[in-house]
Amino acid sequence: MVKIRLTRMGRRNRPFYRIVVVDSRKRRDGAYIDSLGFYDPVKDPAVMSVDVEKAVEWILKGAQPTDTARSILSKFGVMKKVHEIKYGKKTEEEGNE
Repeated sequence: MVKIRLTRMGRRNRPFYRIVVVDSRKRRDGAYIDSLGFYDPVKDPAVMSVDVEKAVEWILKGAQPTDTARSILSKFGVMKKVHEIKYGKKTEEEGNE
């Protein structure tokens, strides 16, 4: 199974994470298939960046985000886009009927 998860970078007591697509059987910091962005929790406020198109593409292919990765992706609207693509947008007319 392919997962979207965080891989730890940086040095001791200064974590920095990459958001990556990886086979679930690989180690946390092992080789990954694709990099989607990064997350730096040390800075105030935390700095995040995500390639939204790549993330949507991988999720539609079946990649499962971990809880933390899902939270970060949701902040960029990735999960909402995936939902709209899979299930379609509801128009105002459909909502009123």
